[in-house]
Amino acid sequence: MKDTKPFPPLKNDNLLRAARGEVVDRVPVWVMRQAGRYLPEFQELRKQHDFFTVCRTPELACEVTMQPLRRFDLDASIIFSDILVIPQALGLTVEMHAGVGPVLPQPIVTPEDLKRLTPDGALSRLTYVGDAITMMRHKLEGRVPLIGFTGAPWTLLGYMIEGGGSKTMSKAKAWLANYPEDTKLFLNLLTDVIVDYLEMQVEAGAQMLQIFESSAEHLSKEEFLTWCAPYLKRIRDDLVERLTKKVIPLVPLTLFAKGAGHSLKEQSELGYDVLGLDWTVDPVEARRLVGPNITLQGNLDPQDMYRDAGELRTLTTEMVHKFGKSRYIANLGHGITPQTPIVSMEVLVEAVHQAL
Repeated sequence: MKDTKPFPPLKNDNLLRAARGEVVDRVPVWVMRQAGRYLPEFQELRKQHDFFTVCRTPELACEVTMQPLRRFDLDASIIFSDILVIPQALGLTVEMHAGVGPVLPQPIVTPEDLKRLTPDGALSRLTYVGDAITMMRHKLEGRVPLIGFTGAPWTLLGYMIEGGGSKTMSKAKAWLANYPEDTKLFLNLLTDVIVDYLEMQVEAGAQMLQIFESSAEHLSKEEFLTWCAPYLKRIRDDLVERLTKKVIPLVPLTLFAKGAGHSLKEQSELGYDVLGLDWTVDPVEARRLVGPNITLQGNLDPQDMYRDAGELRTLTTEMVHKFGKSRYIANLGHGITPQTPIVSMEVLVEAVHQAL
């Protein structure tokens, strides 16, 4: 039974204002993986439930999504899920192994294996994400906006070929050289599913979307522009076209291509409202490259969260000053790491809000 009650009105819309280039009351801040292993209450819940059970059970996904908001004065929530739900919906087994991370025991090895994928009906196997988003919008009571997300095509292809995370992406990169036409087919198949998935998330109540191209760091600029950019552009263009046809209001779109600082100007031409920056990118240089009409998000080094409170406060304040108050969303330059002290999140959030 679909929940058709109207959503509560939004009380803190600084995130959405920043994404649209409007004036904000304060610089908004949220953190990638803010619902995660650094929180003892998350660890407790995970002792009782398998990782993907949490993703697939809306009540549990909402509980985990809410955990960081109970502790910290954050300006956004992001639905608890995983980028690898798409490979699962396409028929691949994905397991979460302690100390290893995701494992895909039957990866895509050759183009022949693409026949094993099941794009037909993939969206129907992802409805639990939409259910969690709708439930979460009500549970938030308008406190902050809710972000939905997806992995990007190249990043998902990498996991599906490598059989998990990889330090080199050698098997996936071999596909680019050995099977270029099949790689394009594979990336297009993933792009189609991603567009369906994001459209469903907006219809379910997501107020902003982030596309994670987390494995861009394995590609040269030329490779990024060949194997990532066209598909990222199509995701944005197709999604906007579909929502417009259905007369559904557009939501801001963020692209986070980790390690693709070499292509910021090109990223700024793909149509996204917000570009996420990793910690290797200089904020002043980034602004020069993308111009005044795109919002930047980032980009404190997650490792800086292990510094003492005074140092962390100084680094955070300096970062916010470099970005400025206009068209800026504060975040880390990648996900928060599991051993991060709780106090560091308190310092980060407070320092961002007090910096300007």
